[in-house]
Amino acid sequence: MLDWTDRHCRFLLRAIAPRVRLYTEMITTGALLHGDAGGHLAFDRAEHPLAVQLGGSEPDELAACARLAERRGYDEVNLNIGCPSERVQRGAFGACLMAEPKLVADCVRAMRAAVSIPVTVKHRVGIGRTESYEFMRDFVAEVGEAGCKTFIVHARNAILSGLSPKENREIPPLRYDLVHRLKRELPALEIVVNGGLASWPEIEAQLEHFDGVMLGRAAYHHPWLLVEAGARLYGEQILRSRADVVHAMLGYARREVTAGTALRHITRHMLGLYHGHPRARLWRRILSDPGRLARSDPRLLLEALEAVEHPAMAAA
Repeated sequence: MLDWTDRHCRFLLRAIAPRVRLYTEMITTGALLHGDAGGHLAFDRAEHPLAVQLGGSEPDELAACARLAERRGYDEVNLNIGCPSERVQRGAFGACLMAEPKLVADCVRAMRAAVSIPVTVKHRVGIGRTESYEFMRDFVAEVGEAGCKTFIVHARNAILSGLSPKENREIPPLRYDLVHRLKRELPALEIVVNGGLASWPEIEAQLEHFDGVMLGRAAYHHPWLLVEAGARLYGEQILRSRADVVHAMLGYARREVTAGTALRHITRHMLGLYHGHPRARLWRRILSDPGRLARSDPRLLLEALEAVEHPAMAAA
């Protein structure tokens, strides 16, 4: 979710779903050790529980970055070895690391020795065009021996050449059956499934088999999907409205704009808030209007809200 789940996006998701665990976009070790670590790791306290997702392959560097994240207050460090992009492969990390379970195990050991917060791994069911359950099981077993107890499994192979990252999310078939078998054979591990889940019937069907589910683009494009998490997963009785979320984002936008953030960096993540609503197109049009955004006035959120929730009043 590079360039998607930044801190503004996460604040929106937290306003919708107070208890789901949020993950940062993948941050490379180089960006933290040789770049603006403070900017990359910045977050609002409201975002907890929050995990940082790291990309790298050097145990010492990953350990140093894990320490930075723990000092900043993150609740979990996640090593992403599921990304199939060529840019990531050129850095010798991401999905290609599934072929090097010993190295991944060394990375996990180094991070666990450096921090007290959980260290988790996100991976695919395999790499290339060969679908082998044994390949994934052996990988998970070796990394599990290094002390990783939670694995987030994207239920598709990663094709390392010939497919774009977008195609890698769509063309390789979903193999939930392989992940089901993994959980059955390694029941002591916490297994979270990811990939292709876009509705509550699908989510709840998988929760019968796994310890959790991870949503990516479905939650980004249709964030209101998460509002049901409180009632369905945690028994909460509080029902939020989209208007409640807009008002929460209004306060956030005022603080951020005052601090120098352009409003467009916030509103771009809000375009899907009214997904499925009869006036969703109007909502998107107002929040993406270049002339309005140029003013960087947070009251634009109220203008859009009035147009969508009270169209007669807005027209008057």
